[in-house]
Amino acid sequence: MTAQPARKCTSPRNSAQATARLLLEIGAVNARPQEPYKLTSGRLSPVYVDCRRIISFPAARDEIMDRAVKLIEHAVEPGSIHMVAGGETAGIPFAAWIAERMNLPMLYVRKEPKGFGRMAQIEGHMEEGARVLLVEDLATDGGSKIHFVNALRDAGAEVCDAFVVFHYGIFPESTESLLQMGVRLLGLTTWWDVLEAAQETGAFDEATATEVRAFLEDPQGWSQKRE
Repeated sequence: MTAQPARKCTSPRNSAQATARLLLEIGAVNARPQEPYKLTSGRLSPVYVDCRRIISFPAARDEIMDRAVKLIEHAVEPGSIHMVAGGETAGIPFAAWIAERMNLPMLYVRKEPKGFGRMAQIEGHMEEGARVLLVEDLATDGGSKIHFVNALRDAGAEVCDAFVVFHYGIFPESTESLLQMGVRLLGLTTWWDVLEAAQETGAFDEATATEVRAFLEDPQGWSQKRE
């Protein structure tokens, strides 16, 4: 595989589009309107994104992580993050790369405490009151973020921000539930960005783009019609 030169990071809007194109290029975006995917929420969807594929494509991975750090540094007050925590399991590699670029200590958060030894749910060393950035691969309705934030706070951390590579951007509860906890969700790109990039590059044909747009405009209605 030939490494491609990284694109220049510019505005958040350009970064969202560039990330969307990278996800399409590495095959992380899958569209199947006639055989919808079932999300963890139970909703049906004509599209699915697999952010785990990013780990296998070094050039895309480096660019996405560079853009992630630029977004975080732009959005968060300098010095306000002491540590980076990855959510088990998909968030762990992204947290590691972000922590390395930001020269910060890293943790990871288990979905449940391990059933032996220290019964730890937070792995790594954390001082009481440390300000921690939670990192995961994607956000749909925000449910797993709430779980991880609560685990970090129970362990003594302060958590005010969470970062994801991909934010569905169509379920209001994904941001509202976190905001109610005092946590802001930062995301590099959304389905709306992917749809735009897919139409510009020809990755989606007209029929697929029409179905995806219908889903994004009314995900609940689109799903119910196909149950």
